[in-house]
Amino acid sequence: MATYVVLMNWTEQGIRNVQGWPQRVADAREQIERLGGQLERTYLTMGAYDVVAVVSGVDDATMAKLAIGIGQAGNVRTMTLRAFPEQEAIALVTGR
Repeated sequence: MATYVVLMNWTEQGIRNVQGWPQRVADAREQIERLGGQLERTYLTMGAYDVVAVVSGVDDATMAKLAIGIGQAGNVRTMTLRAFPEQEAIALVTGR
């Protein structure tokens, strides 16, 4: 299964309700697990993005549904990146 890096920025609603963020993370973790995946890590970050999450064990369509659901809640805007582990990336680059 694939790995994804999700970059997030708070919306006005999200930053106003930031105290609810831990529960939103817990809810997202449960939803991802119900779909057969895992929320590997979540980071509060400084810089261009406010939050970074790493999700594994789902396919592209499932990740797209998750990202849409997260966005619909209105607390963050997301950018989802498909991440290739080093060995898989080397095989892609070298053709082996």
